[in-house]
Amino acid sequence: MESIQALRGTRDILPGEIEYWQKVEAIGRDILSKANYQEIRTPIFEQTELFKRGIGEATDVVGKEMYSFDSRSKDYSITLRPEGTAGVVRAFIQNNLYAQGGVQRLWYTGGMFRYERPQAGRQRQFHQIGVEVLGSADPRADVEVIAIATDILQILGLKNLNLDINSVGNVEDRQHYRQALVDYFTPYKDELDPDSQDRLTRNPLRILDSKVERTQKIALDAPSILKYLGAYSQQHFDKVQQLLTDLGISYRVNPRLVRGLDYYTHTAFEIVSDDLGAQATVCGGGRYDGLVAQLGGAETPAVGWAIGLERLIILLQQLQVSTPPILDFYLVSKGDEAEAQALILAQKLRQSGFSVELDLSGSGFKKQFARADRSGAIACLIIGDEEAASQSVKLKWMASKEQSAIIQAELLTNTDDLRRQINAVKTA
Repeated sequence: MESIQALRGTRDILPGEIEYWQKVEAIGRDILSKANYQEIRTPIFEQTELFKRGIGEATDVVGKEMYSFDSRSKDYSITLRPEGTAGVVRAFIQNNLYAQGGVQRLWYTGGMFRYERPQAGRQRQFHQIGVEVLGSADPRADVEVIAIATDILQILGLKNLNLDINSVGNVEDRQHYRQALVDYFTPYKDELDPDSQDRLTRNPLRILDSKVERTQKIALDAPSILKYLGAYSQQHFDKVQQLLTDLGISYRVNPRLVRGLDYYTHTAFEIVSDDLGAQATVCGGGRYDGLVAQLGGAETPAVGWAIGLERLIILLQQLQVSTPPILDFYLVSKGDEAEAQALILAQKLRQSGFSVELDLSGSGFKKQFARADRSGAIACLIIGDEEAASQSVKLKWMASKEQSAIIQAELLTNTDDLRRQINAVKTA
């Protein structure tokens, strides 16, 4: 019988790789909690209308990439979430989080789904960690989220990172700019790729986002949105730049940066890596002051970002920034009584805060010792018939090969001393 394979565009995250994911999640959680960001978890599927209204029907995400299907009752359409912001905003409105007053700092992590051509760092089921700050129009909020993303990436050990920023203005600014783009691109209409020809009438800003080489060349001389910013938008963008400079965060102004979703206003930004080739964006985000009202809530300014974990993990693996966790003990045993005692000892050591792998193979000592060598454990604990009879255990330090016998009860009593010895080896 033919075996069942994972669907195209999905992949298994196996032991050996999962440590990278755990490290990213742990560092992200630590940094975000220090800034008082609260975790939120939303469903992986929502009503399709949420994304149509939130992201924009003229975007590639809504028009081409969503996984949508009818509800069982056929009363409405359901979509696997293609991004995280719209769901968080829906939860913010539905659960009256705005009633708590002040600024809401939220973060999330989880799987997203888009129908795309799978390639390195891009899957049809992919994962993000993201933040949303709701209730502040202050440019400091824009810079705070950028600074937090920078901290996460730098603490993970990433280098060769560049921050690109732009302002896409407010609704009025974009109306003026939209007409300027239509005027510019119309004479080139026949030379544009089919998607860009369609965007010319529906959403000309998306043409600047095209990955088609000929369209990119035409867009090089397109007018810059920075020339169409109103006084407020310009003031906001100037303040963001000044605050980034004050924090010592270097950046490049990229007037072609518009991001791929319609809800952005004012600040748009990307953090890109020179080590990722064509798929360079590690983190992307910006301000979206109109989205909450657009989805039925009160006028609420907001800003956020998302980091694509698949691309980030590729970078970490390339740079070998993460190492597998070190196991404290590998416990081998042989004989009925020895194996029973080993199970109890392993559990008590775990309850005392040690990491312990108990060999469950039932094979001879030689094979168990070979697995202990491969495990990377700091020490090996050995219980055979002799040790079982005396309620003792042999403690073998894997690096020095030093070995001693100790009564099991004493081992469990002197855990502080044992922990100091383990930590001394880890930090050596």
